[in-house]
Amino acid sequence: MNKFLILFTSLSLFFVKIDLNTVRLDYKTVTQSNANVLVLYNKLKKVTKADKKVLVAYKGAVTALMAKQQKGVKAKKTFFKNGVSLLEYALKGNPNNIEIRLIRLSVQQNSPKILKYNKQILEDKAFVFKHYKSVKSTSLKNFIKGYILQSDKFSEEEKALFKS
Repeated sequence: MNKFLILFTSLSLFFVKIDLNTVRLDYKTVTQSNANVLVLYNKLKKVTKADKKVLVAYKGAVTALMAKQQKGVKAKKTFFKNGVSLLEYALKGNPNNIEIRLIRLSVQQNSPKILKYNKQILEDKAFVFKHYKSVKSTSLKNFIKGYILQSDKFSEEEKALFKS
């Protein structure tokens, strides 16, 4: 009976559809604790390049964040490179997706300068500012606005554009 229950639970987790709104909510909390990063990383573990590009982007961002939790430079570098690779793959597959641009922006803004993953910050910021008003999804609009307003990487003038 216990083996059946374990098998059923494992199979049901395998087929659970990942909800994008839940991923967005979880992503907002990843900077609060290592545990939050790990929870989202585990939720996105089964996401592959064949999935929606925005989910691949989130997996990439969270994989890059997992680098901070690794022991040793080699492991840190591997996680970061794998995460950035997934993120860039998602962006290449959907370059006009504002959410993917915001995810990349968040990773670039919070990556150590020594990693040199900061070359498109101005480009992504400009893209987000230019296309924000055309976003139709209220939850996505709120996600973008929330990120910008809580971030210390945006000036008060930039934040003012999103306060209305």
